[in-house]
Amino acid sequence: MQASQPEPLALDEPLILPLAPEAVACGFPSPAEGYWSGDLDLIKHMVRDPASTFVWKAAGHSMTGAGINDGDLLLVDRGIDPIPGKIVIAVVDGEYTVKRLDVIQGRTVLLAENLDYADIVLHEYTEMTVWGVVTWILSSPKIRRGVRPRR
Repeated sequence: MQASQPEPLALDEPLILPLAPEAVACGFPSPAEGYWSGDLDLIKHMVRDPASTFVWKAAGHSMTGAGINDGDLLLVDRGIDPIPGKIVIAVVDGEYTVKRLDVIQGRTVLLAENLDYADIVLHEYTEMTVWGVVTWILSSPKIRRGVRPRR
């Protein structure tokens, strides 16, 4: 997707939120011992370097298997090394895309995380640069009623 480059995050003040006293169980519930455990600066927790961190909005469905859905916000850090296995924003022949970076049989491959979409195998004449590495996926929970996970 052709797009202009975003501006770095402008973080003038910390974003302080109350931190719950313990992790919440995803399995069998456990009783909470308290209601407040201190404060958490969300910016310090999520942003390594504000000058190299950007927010991109995801468009499309090729990365749903990685938890990236259409409309999600991606925190992208340009100062992190793009090693195989990381999700990256790449520029391929002048077009932006978000994919998982890998090297297969000596060739750089940008992997789609949805089987309905093809991977991008880079050939010798393909022009590709990694713009940045996705560090966080920000999405709101989807509303689902009467649907249980498959067993």
